[in-house]
Amino acid sequence: MSSKPRLSPDRPGASAGSRPALHPDVLKLGLVSFLTDLSSEMIFSVFAIFFTTVAGASSALLGLIEGLADFSASSLNYLAGWLSDRSGRRKWFATAGYGFSTLAKLILLVSSSVAGLALFRVIERLGKGFRGPPRDAWLSSIAAQESRGYAFGVHKALDKAGAVLGPLVAYALLKLLGESPATYGTLFLVAFVPAVVSVVVLMRIPDQPGMPHERESVRENWRLLSPGFKRFLVPAGVFALAYFSLGFILLKAHGLGFGVTDIVLLYALFNTTCVLAAPLVGKRGDRVGRSRIVLLGYGLYALINLWLVLATSRWEIVAIFCLYGLFYAIEDSQSKAFIADLEPERRATAVGVYNFVTGLLYLPASLVAGALWTLAPGLAFAVAAVLSLAAMGVFVWLRPATLTVE
Repeated sequence: MSSKPRLSPDRPGASAGSRPALHPDVLKLGLVSFLTDLSSEMIFSVFAIFFTTVAGASSALLGLIEGLADFSASSLNYLAGWLSDRSGRRKWFATAGYGFSTLAKLILLVSSSVAGLALFRVIERLGKGFRGPPRDAWLSSIAAQESRGYAFGVHKALDKAGAVLGPLVAYALLKLLGESPATYGTLFLVAFVPAVVSVVVLMRIPDQPGMPHERESVRENWRLLSPGFKRFLVPAGVFALAYFSLGFILLKAHGLGFGVTDIVLLYALFNTTCVLAAPLVGKRGDRVGRSRIVLLGYGLYALINLWLVLATSRWEIVAIFCLYGLFYAIEDSQSKAFIADLEPERRATAVGVYNFVTGLLYLPASLVAGALWTLAPGLAFAVAAVLSLAAMGVFVWLRPATLTVE
């Protein structure tokens, strides 16, 4: 039997004039993410204030808990992906992750102590880490190759729409009821409702199981991942070292005269831009090839950081936050679509490995950025720009999307 080439990210299957097909379950999974983010962002938008002012924790402890939360969000990615590919189950593991995060929010309804709040923050992020790889593998299995980027873009747009609406609902409740411990309790109760609904919606979506690999150990599973995906991990790791916390850009905005309320609006602008851009970017990637879109994301991040070195006016910061929303739409959705193209057999594992590796590198990236910031804020942005350009060079050199033959 003659071999035939596998459709690669650099050889898109959709013609320029065709309309991308979208499986209805993509929208249902997007609705689940929307409801979950609506719930989570209602809480996270007030968590730091509640943790320090109402519960009485120190800012140093807040920093520690946030660091542990970030680590917990990536710590289970590889395990969740391996288990999902080993069993072939997508829905069961995704539901377990969403359910775990929802149950964690019950802690907020029964405890306002420092220990209880810290436990909630870490456990809730563990659920996020466990659900991500099987959900993304599930999403890639129902999205056709020629419209996969569009599907991931639509899903990310719905996800970030929850991130836009959540803080606005929290703001409305605080304005209506006043800032008091009782109001925070009401807010947490309201936030619990969409979290429960998201799990109910997810349970009603039919599963799309993958091919089980029941006898594979973790070591064997890693060995059998595609060479293209392993090559992609190298530039992705280099870029992760440049990808520091958004908080540093918010600090730059504050330094140029934006007040706290203005900064909240800048954050909303970033999320709104991401919502609008994600489907369009995904559709473009389906047409021109996802390698170009990934490189565009790296280049755009380098441009943003170079501009941050030179920016001296408020309008520049507004423009930078719009660009940052476009960058995030590329980085957070199209990288997953790219991985799904590179690794058709063990997608949950591949997404898990990617999230685990980059998640571990994000922490030192932010620590280094913080150290450089104390010397000169512009230095942190300049180093990020250089690392982004280096990631582009490594990506072009290793060519992870090179066509393979089946």
